[in-house]
Formats: sequence, structure tokens, C-alpha cells
Amino acid sequence: MRFIGSALVASAFVLGACGGSGEKAPAAENAAPAAAAAPSAAGTAAAITGTTHEVKMYGDEKGYRFEPKDITVKAGDGIKFTFMTGGPHNVAFNPADIPVDVKPQLDANMGADKMAELSSKMLMNPNEFVTISFANIKPGTYAFNCTPHLAMGMKGTVTVQ
Repeated sequence: MRFIGSALVASAFVLGACGGSGEKAPAAENAAPAAAAAPSAAGTAAAITGTTHEVKMYGDEKGYRFEPKDITVKAGDGIKFTFMTGGPHNVAFNPADIPVDVKPQLDANMGADKMAELSSKMLMNPNEFVTISFANIKPGTYAFNCTPHLAMGMKGTVTVQ
């Protein structure tokens, strides 16, 4: 017990010593230029200008799945992912698989209410949905999945024409 107390006191001393020299940090106006450039990398959501398609999300005796599993849309279309059964569900794109020039726009198009980069919020109840715009997304095929059910094969692709 005496050792633990000594360790705590020593840790507090070390942390206190790391507190710095007492000088104030530079004012925000003196921040590095790279910090000012960061917001432009985030992308701005692009509105759906075409058709909104629906993909339903299931978890039942047939397994965990998106229906349809693979979908083709035009640039400007949107996809409404609707929770039907067996949740919770979400829609996620693997950031490592999305081209670097597409990632900021796709992430922005997923809306502000996300769990993480390229990952929608978790849908907890039937009939909840998330709609993703594919406006300003270059043609290509993009794999998506449901994070909680990925190991059960709940994945699909969207092909943007």
C-alpha cells in the first residue's frame, strides 16, 4: 500500500513538472497556416438533385443484409437506407477503400449526425433511416457495410455512374 501511495505522489509531481514554463500559448491569430486550411478538407454536403433510391436493412432468419445488396445510381442521386428488422444498423464506408479525392465529399454528404468518418449514426428502431447523397461523387464502385453486422456479411456496393 505504501508503494502505491508513493507512486501516486511521484506521478503527480512528474505531471506537474510537465505543465510548461508558465508562458501563455500563442494567440489564435498566430496559429500555423495549416490550421486555417483544415476546414476546406472537410467538404460541404451536396444536395440530392436526382432520384432517391431505397435500400432496406434486415436482420432475420434469412441473415443480416441490405436489400438490394448492390445498387447503381447516377451522380446526384441519393440512397435512403431504412432499418427494417434486427438492428441496430448503420451505413459505413471503409476510409482506407475510398479514394482520397472522394472521401471528404462522401463524408460530408453523409450529414452531420455521424458516429465517425464515413460512418452514419446508429439506427436503433424500425423505420429509422439515413439518407446519403451521391452528388459530386465521381463515378466508381464504393463498398459499404453495417458495422455491427460486418462479421455476419452485411455489406454491399453502390456504383455511381
